[in-house]
Amino acid sequence: MAKIIIGIHGLGNKPSKEILEDWWRKSILEGLKNIGQDTELPKFELIYWADILYEKPLNGSIVDKKHPLYLSDKYVAGKETKKGVNHEWRKKILDWYDEAADKIFLNEDMTLNYSFIPDTIIHNYFKDLESYYLNNKIDSGGTILLARDLIRNRVIEILKKYKKDDIFLIAHSMGSIIAFDVLTFNLPKLKVNTFATIGSPLGIPFVRSKIAQEKKVVLNEDVKLKTPHGVQNKWCNFSDLEDVVAINYSLENDFDENKSGIKAVDSIVNNNYEINNEKNPHKSFGYLRTPEFSNVLLEFIQQKEKRFLQKVKDFFIP
Repeated sequence: MAKIIIGIHGLGNKPSKEILEDWWRKSILEGLKNIGQDTELPKFELIYWADILYEKPLNGSIVDKKHPLYLSDKYVAGKETKKGVNHEWRKKILDWYDEAADKIFLNEDMTLNYSFIPDTIIHNYFKDLESYYLNNKIDSGGTILLARDLIRNRVIEILKKYKKDDIFLIAHSMGSIIAFDVLTFNLPKLKVNTFATIGSPLGIPFVRSKIAQEKKVVLNEDVKLKTPHGVQNKWCNFSDLEDVVAINYSLENDFDENKSGIKAVDSIVNNNYEINNEKNPHKSFGYLRTPEFSNVLLEFIQQKEKRFLQKVKDFFIP
């Protein structure tokens, strides 16, 4: 069984798959090097779906910042490596919000209270998510296709290609919603060793309500969504407390364990992505090089070696 690292990017237009995949790989290797592990990666593949919603990718050669294809957030190496900063007061505020959000955005039966979520907010700031949840029609050369189906099928195709391998699945931002949905509804039997969510909005009541609606379950204090059944070893959720997309940073309280006893485990990290003196604590590159993420990935890479060494030890030391 070969090891495979699979990534799923988040919302918004992106550079080409080749460029983005290379930048993800560089970020991951940078993180491993920062914890003293200058090692080769197992096979890595990025599931790229931006081309489904955007006609052309972002272009790094465009210098006009007002151009719709201007690429602002390029990969740059991090200036420093530090572990997650708790931001004590910010954490208290976010914890309060997490408790209050369900009461604000959900009805008593945990269905979505649309009066608190104007359609204009979703339309203006989360167009990709709007296309996904409304399953918007896309005209592809005269053929009408559905956005959510196309996006999920892209993910299904890649995951099925590696179904016999040992999978470490990384899902960033909206990619974590897509990954969760595919593992829950489309490929519930597909085995994933480790599910790593970075900058995830899965804890937001709006998102959980949408998943529950498709799953046809009514959420309450005793009934929660569960870790996808195929996750076998770990679900690690990494959040920077300054990441506004991951405002509901803790998933431990929102998702129950699956049949294998796997439950989301939260890690607060410091996303140090910065370019041109502007920080972006939501950027995937910053998450992929945090020491907390790198240590979990390293454990996955070394698992087979550890099992082999343990067998040798057991053989010689009864």
